[in-house]
Amino acid sequence: MASWLGDPGRLSVQRAIGELRAGRPVRLQAGGGKSQIVAAAETMGGERLAEWQEKFNAKPALVLPAPRLRHLGFVATNASHLSLAGLSAADIDAMLFAVSPTLPTIPQRAADVHESIALELVKLAYMLPAAVILPDTSSHDSSLVVVDAKSVENFHDHSAKELSIAARAFVPLAEADQAEFIVFRGGDGLRDQIAVIVGQPDPSRPVLTRLHSACLTGDLFASLKCDCGDQLRIAISEIAETGGGVLLYLDQEGRGIGFVNKMRAYGLQQLGHDTLEADAVLGYGPDERRYAVASAMLSLLKFPQVILMTNNPEKLKALESFGISVTGHRRLLGSVNPHNLSYLTTKAKNAGHMLGEIIRQKLRPL
Repeated sequence: MASWLGDPGRLSVQRAIGELRAGRPVRLQAGGGKSQIVAAAETMGGERLAEWQEKFNAKPALVLPAPRLRHLGFVATNASHLSLAGLSAADIDAMLFAVSPTLPTIPQRAADVHESIALELVKLAYMLPAAVILPDTSSHDSSLVVVDAKSVENFHDHSAKELSIAARAFVPLAEADQAEFIVFRGGDGLRDQIAVIVGQPDPSRPVLTRLHSACLTGDLFASLKCDCGDQLRIAISEIAETGGGVLLYLDQEGRGIGFVNKMRAYGLQQLGHDTLEADAVLGYGPDERRYAVASAMLSLLKFPQVILMTNNPEKLKALESFGISVTGHRRLLGSVNPHNLSYLTTKAKNAGHMLGEIIRQKLRPL
């Protein structure tokens, strides 16, 4: 039931995200009167964990995702609960940050539903995907933000449903002098999303569309490690040449892991890991992006049919799953250079991106 402050469940998740990013724990209610205390593991040190044990009279545990667990040598297909009893602060830091740590024997079991939700809440805050949890034995303490587990589960879908247009203005671009920027508010994690309508697309026909994940290093600083900046400008130029279309500029830095974790992944790439391996070392899957918000943006813009500019077949499937009709697609690729060749090749070989033929054409001597 909504209040004058908005949907209370979604509001509690937004507040919890802010608390976790500020380094403060929250209380996650699991139903039936049960609750647990949750914090982003990267904000916890040995001294803070000791304070927790004293305050809450309980032993903390760590919830890690399967990719990180496998990298640490555990057998895992899903998130796991790891006991921190008897571990030193150095051991805990190694579990979170080390590339090739030597760890003592650590009790492991599959994370239950609510422990997995605690991990999801930390990921919503764009913190390292690792949650410190412990049973709540002091429910009388009202200083912690309280969030309901079901609200965390439903956060993405509810955010897409509450999306609305906040502002719009015409901004001439180098590749398209007729472009209108439309800003949407209400998406995941209080982040604004942007649609750029180029030219005059006809909503009664399939609209040429690009879903572009924001890439600060590539889009703004012309990084040579990816082809994102080239893709952005090529997409706008090609849309303009066809007479009209839309580019959705989505706040999904680093395939949905956020800028800090993207930089952590870049550091791991410098040690020899490819783009997918580096994300897995941190605890992420190959692609953490979701497209409910993008689909909602297209619906609000009255573009139910699209021709999608992408090399990623998962984007085609995702839009279709949310009711957007994808009538065709176009591939696009920017410059290939010695710095991004491995990145592009990895996406083609291991992530199913439709890039192999284009990469060969780009590298072919003239």
